[in-house]
Order: sequence, then C-alpha cells, then structure tokens
Amino acid sequence: METNKKRSDCPLGCSLDVFGDKWSLLIIRDLMFFQKSTYNDFLKSAEGIATNILASRLKGLEKNGVIEKLEHPDSKTKILYRLTPKGIDLLPIIMEVYIWSEKYFNLPADIKATIKEAKKDKDKFAKQLTKELKNKLNEKKSSA
Repeated sequence: METNKKRSDCPLGCSLDVFGDKWSLLIIRDLMFFQKSTYNDFLKSAEGIATNILASRLKGLEKNGVIEKLEHPDSKTKILYRLTPKGIDLLPIIMEVYIWSEKYFNLPADIKATIKEAKKDKDKFAKQLTKELKNKLNEKKSSA
C-alpha cells in the first residue's frame, strides 16, 4: 500500500489502491471520528494493529496525500498525523459504509444513534462533520 501506482484505470480500483485495506480505513476512521493523532493512539485501537503494519499504512497514506505529518507541539519525539483535505473528502464514503453496516451487523447503541442521526439528512450531517474536520485542520495549520 506504500506506492501510488495504479493497477487499472477503474475508479474503484484506483481508489482501493490508496485506501482499500482494512488498516488504512481504520486509521482514517480514527483520525476522522476518534481524534486519534499519534502513532501510540493508533496502536491503542481495539483492532490491535501490529507496529510494522501501522508504520507501513501511515507511510502509504501520507505518500498518497490522505494524511500528513506534523511536529508534535509538546514532544520532539512524537509526530502528529492529520487528515488532509483529500482524506476529509472520504467522509461520505465512510458514512455509507457505516450505514450499510447498520443494516447487516449488530452495532453498539452509540454508533447506531449516530447513524440514525446521519440518515435523517446525510448531506447536512456530512457537511457539518466536514466543516468540523476542516476547522481542526485550519486550527492546527495556524498553530504550527
């Protein structure tokens, strides 16, 4: 997943080359919904990603412009990761996966409630969350 070579001209194939494995999508989810932003934050996710896989996926997502690295304001040994505008634009796709999952899987009540809220007006929900993510992006840029 580190290269940005594409296997075909198929839009789905090209997209999957960038973010199409489970670990990359879970990193994007953690950045998008759970305010995780450091290597250790990602390691603590419930799915239990291995360190070598995490390093590889972070490198690939960065190389493909989905995330970017920043210096940590409190520690020279830590790196902050954040979604780029390209990464934030994945929000509607992630929302649709959540909605699809609700139909076929037993989900926790808090996630079901969020999905129910999103389904009332998907466009409004996506625009609001996108705005929040972009505001965080702008806040971090101005403080860097």
